[in-house]
Amino acid sequence: MLLALTGSTGFIGRHLLRDLAARGHRLRVLLRRPAPTPIDAASAVIGDLARPMNMSAALEGIDAVIHSAGIAAGMSGVPEDDYRVLNTEATIELARAARRAGAKRFVFLSSIRAQCGPTAPAVLTEAMEPAPTDAYGKSKLAAEHGLAELDVDWVALRAVLVYGPGVKGNIARLVRLARSSWPLPVAGLAARRSLLSLENLAAAIDTVLAAPAPLRRAFIAAEPQALTIAEMIAAMREGLGRRPGVFPLPEPMLRWMLHAAGHDDIHERVSGSLVADPTALMKLGWSPPLATRAGLAALTRAAE
Repeated sequence: MLLALTGSTGFIGRHLLRDLAARGHRLRVLLRRPAPTPIDAASAVIGDLARPMNMSAALEGIDAVIHSAGIAAGMSGVPEDDYRVLNTEATIELARAARRAGAKRFVFLSSIRAQCGPTAPAVLTEAMEPAPTDAYGKSKLAAEHGLAELDVDWVALRAVLVYGPGVKGNIARLVRLARSSWPLPVAGLAARRSLLSLENLAAAIDTVLAAPAPLRRAFIAAEPQALTIAEMIAAMREGLGRRPGVFPLPEPMLRWMLHAAGHDDIHERVSGSLVADPTALMKLGWSPPLATRAGLAALTRAAE
């Protein structure tokens, strides 16, 4: 296929550019400003997603659009209107332009935060009523609703936390902890988290591109096995040829220590679960090529 890719200079987009090209697709990247054409791109077109009215020419001859650009979760100081303009309105307008250009499918990288907050008390499925809690998640869900109103075959991948080389944020901090020599007091934390490697995300996109029937729906994209923080640390240290080095600490004591250090937000993240069920995507034919533990071990080795 000839694919149009947005967000090709970002953490996820850079990997998709290489992986989808390796899978035999041709890529046309849509850039916000002039830049050297990425090596695996067939061509590059300059455009502004906030003003995508003239995108039809850029999308001429495209088989499908992979839309990964947008404002990420947790970006400080971003007004709510920016989430609406760039994550919702630009997505819908780009999909309209793709439809006019004759694209057969529009693949939108949504987020599990379109369905829930930072934690969830039950295992998430697509059948549950979405209940996003912040401007980011609400903007992603609004984009999905906008796509559903268009005459275009669309797919939204509600990805959980994505990891891989170059990752930042919580996973990068966890890698730094795993690479340290310290024993870590996390063995008593029972909360589990679903993760998604860059490699498995690319395979999921390839799966929805290949699906023959109209889809017009959202799919949860998550690896089948959710891990505890201790299991993540153990997998990372195994990648370095080391023992897990974790021990239990009573949860109230851990909470007090984090509170005393001014890190109540960290306690909320590590003590709450977010487990997502990818059954629907797997029934479509997605088989994650990389197991979570192996992916975390490889990530830590790559950080050396």
